[in-house]
Formats: sequence, C-alpha cells, structure tokens
Amino acid sequence: MDIAILIYDKLAVLDAAGPYEVMRNVPGWNVRFVAKQAGEVRCEGGLGLVADATLAEAGEPDLVLVPGGIGSRSAMHDEETLEWLRAVDRTSKWTTSVCTGSLILGAAGLLEGKRATSNWLLLDALPRFGAEPVGGRWVEDGKLLTAAGVTAGIDMALHLVSVEVGPEVAQAVQLGIEYDPDPPFDSGSPQKAPPEIVELVTSVAEASGSLSLEPA
Repeated sequence: MDIAILIYDKLAVLDAAGPYEVMRNVPGWNVRFVAKQAGEVRCEGGLGLVADATLAEAGEPDLVLVPGGIGSRSAMHDEETLEWLRAVDRTSKWTTSVCTGSLILGAAGLLEGKRATSNWLLLDALPRFGAEPVGGRWVEDGKLLTAAGVTAGIDMALHLVSVEVGPEVAQAVQLGIEYDPDPPFDSGSPQKAPPEIVELVTSVAEASGSLSLEPA
C-alpha cells in the first residue's frame, strides 16, 4: 500500500501523525508526507514536519489522507492542491481525511452526494459541499473515509488496517503503539461534555475565527 499524507502550513499535527503512526507499522505499507514543495512544513503551534516529495512526485498513491487544522481554510482555496486531490482520487483505492481535512475534499468536489464527517464544530459546513453530515468517529462511503476531529484519525487508520490486512494485524498495531484510551474526563465529544464546556469551546472557536471557512 502506497500512502500519501498531504501536509500544508498550519495543519493540526496529530491529524497527520496519528494515522501515520498506525500505518507505518503495517508491513509492506509505504507512508510519505507530500506537499506543494518538498521540505519542512510548519504545523499549528510551530512544530515542523518534512514533506518527502512534492505533489507532482507523489505518483498515484493507493491511499491519500488529508489532515485538518486552521490551515485547511487556505488549502481549501488553493487550486493546485485541489486539482491534485481530484487527480489522485481518480486512481486511489481510498481517499480519506481527518477533522477539517474533509472541507478540503469538499472544496475539491469529492464529497458531492457522500456521507461524511468532520470536526464537530464544523459538521454544519459539509452540506455546502453536497455532503450529508454524519456524526461518529469515522464515516465510510464507498472509498471515501472521513474521520472526526484529531484523535479520530487513529481510530480511522486502525479501521483501514483491519479492512485491508485483517483485524489481527490491526489489533497487533494497536497493542504495539499501546493505544488504550483512558482519559481522566469523559468530555471528548459534545454529547458527553458538560454544557458549559461545550459553550466555552464553541465561544473560543468563534472568537478565534476557527469557525470561518475563509483563509486564516
């Protein structure tokens, strides 16, 4: 399996790194970070990731993964990125996203008539791209596989491993990375978090401009 993870300025680190850590542990799977230009890309918060190849050098990956982050708003308006996604989607076995990466797929026209998900704060934005918004950790519609916010990318990646290689391999990878979530609070979704916490996070997102689809 040849896998291309798109990276771009101000992406959310775990959106890319979580699935990467799962998929790189599958024997025979080749995972690369790709970007408009090879070299370092700065994520949200300033952490650097390195693109191994340009979009032109990415070839025809079996699986393409698009992470989210505040930088997704600029990527949504970048025609070179969108055209590349349209091209690789024509030959990919899987086209996937994490968090607001689904908005980039939507801007490329790849969500039309599809069921999809995104970060819970921006689920309502999906219909403008012709998609049916669905909750949950990930949503599979044909070869389109979209994950909810950030950590959901790990769950989605394990699901992909199970589908492609088998549940035993997926379980072995999960154990190998000791992915056994046991957080101190049960507030990881708006359905579980106290109302005042949901209101706080929503207010902060509104004030920071995170709910806008315009470039940051």
